[in-house]
Amino acid sequence: MDVADHVARITIDRPERMNAFDDLTHVAFSAAVDRVEADDDIWVAVITGAGDRAFSAGRDLRWTAELNAAGPEAQAASAARMAAATRLQDRFDLTKPFVARVNGHALGGGLELALACDIIVAADHVQLGLPEPRRGLIAGAMGVHRLPRHIPYHVAMGHLLTGRPMTPARAYELGLVNEVVPLADLDAAVDAWIADILACSPIAVRATKQSAVGALHLSLAEANRYVAPWEARRRASDDAKEGPLAFAEKRPPRWTGR
Repeated sequence: MDVADHVARITIDRPERMNAFDDLTHVAFSAAVDRVEADDDIWVAVITGAGDRAFSAGRDLRWTAELNAAGPEAQAASAARMAAATRLQDRFDLTKPFVARVNGHALGGGLELALACDIIVAADHVQLGLPEPRRGLIAGAMGVHRLPRHIPYHVAMGHLLTGRPMTPARAYELGLVNEVVPLADLDAAVDAWIADILACSPIAVRATKQSAVGALHLSLAEANRYVAPWEARRRASDDAKEGPLAFAEKRPPRWTGR
């Protein structure tokens, strides 16, 4: 992970395996996500894959087959490593915005990883899909739950039950991704989203995400009464005073996140 100018860039660096995850990759990725959330100097995180062939193919099935053929000792050691790591797909406590820079195919757990992000920007040459049933598996990293919540039920089930992929253009049409651009324009598009996020107060961004995610399961009346912890902090923050002051003084705000 590289960090500069309040931006963390996390790259899944296994291009020879289509940036698929084995246990060691899960551990390293989990540690990077933990650092993003814990470091107040990081205001936004970008996730991408190495190269331009794959964002991520999800679980490394070749590694899985090798592990299944290994002895109990190796399997137990791997299980212990996996137990110590937390997948982004399972994290509902994160308050920093995550942007998926989908530079290549996002399949299986790779698409599930992108769906766990807040903003998805995809290159126009990629495929998106959850092909798990074609391997005797299910999209168990929240794919079976997120997809029907993000797009119409019958469309989602059509992809879940067949493993059929979709194009980025179709995903954009369905509201599944925020922007689709040629690969050559991907960095510029992602940087534009980052710039817009950084133009906002980081404490207001965290309060906004926590408020939205924390109240998703509530009725509108219940959500109206919900005050997220970061929203309570924002109300008493320096940034809450700086925003109106900067507007009144006709100057750009100087955010501190405090």
